[in-house]
Amino acid sequence: MSKLSLPVIDLSSLRSLTDPPESRGLAKQLGKALEKEGFAYLVNVPLTFGHDDVFALAKGFFHLPKHEKLRLAKKSFQRNNSNTYRGFFPAQSDSDNLKEGFEIGPSKPRESPRWANTRINLTEANVWPTEESAPGFRTYSEKLYTELQGLSSKLLSLIAMALGMEPSFFDHYLCDSISTLRYLHYPAINPPSPQQELCCTPHTDSGILTLLHQDSTGGLEVLSPDGEWVAAPYVQGSIVVNVGDLMARISGGRFRATCHRVRSSPGKERYSVPFFFEPGKDCALQSVNEDGETIIYGEHVLDKMKGWVEFQDSDKHTSLVEQIEIIEAEII
Repeated sequence: MSKLSLPVIDLSSLRSLTDPPESRGLAKQLGKALEKEGFAYLVNVPLTFGHDDVFALAKGFFHLPKHEKLRLAKKSFQRNNSNTYRGFFPAQSDSDNLKEGFEIGPSKPRESPRWANTRINLTEANVWPTEESAPGFRTYSEKLYTELQGLSSKLLSLIAMALGMEPSFFDHYLCDSISTLRYLHYPAINPPSPQQELCCTPHTDSGILTLLHQDSTGGLEVLSPDGEWVAAPYVQGSIVVNVGDLMARISGGRFRATCHRVRSSPGKERYSVPFFFEPGKDCALQSVNEDGETIIYGEHVLDKMKGWVEFQDSDKHTSLVEQIEIIEAEII
């Protein structure tokens, strides 16, 4: 399989983005990448976390005992639990979505009466493993979340400029933002199964902006404009950025929400950590061209969740304990 030549964008100037010409140049570079490929590699990102730090957090969580992960499972998998949006979900052994995950949101989400009676509570508090079982995990995860939210804010300013708008055009998206940090683990299957070609099925992201830490295992594939699946390999020290369906619409069709998938790596496990920038649940989104309907983000994401396996009703899943036991039996 050929490799996709995604553009590499150096963000070292974001540490002190004060020079307008440099800002415009960086905005133009990012905008061009999102128009043509919809994906790009970001290097020299203004984060205090290196890749080893990020994946140490992910591995630390997924190496927890079974009972500790079960305690944090979403209600759709563990009926006695109250958390519906944040928390743990297991790998689906009977599908091509063979990954387990743990999701967190803002540390102090603001509740809204408008969403009080929805089945999925978009503003529920995070759930955490105990400090005894995962020392420092909560503290460092909250810090990583805050830094990625800040990076997203800076990127949105550049995207606004690329679209010919003021840098502050997307600032209202940040009000009560409910962005998601997701730790993912794709278990290794032993022996490798020829039927398990994919561990994440083809999809476009549904939202605004995704920032992805991927490990060196590989497997991420992007659908090229000519319809060929091509590898988007790991680039040391980089974060992959791509836009979702909503940003494609908001851009007036200028940006591409590119379809992508994850191919299984025989006999190998894989970790990735995507950060999904999400506006506030009450945020009204409209195209920069001021055409089309206005979208309320909370309504949009709740509608999308109807098709996401980790948010299906609990009676549509097999027992969570049974699923984890199946997966653990197959992992190396």
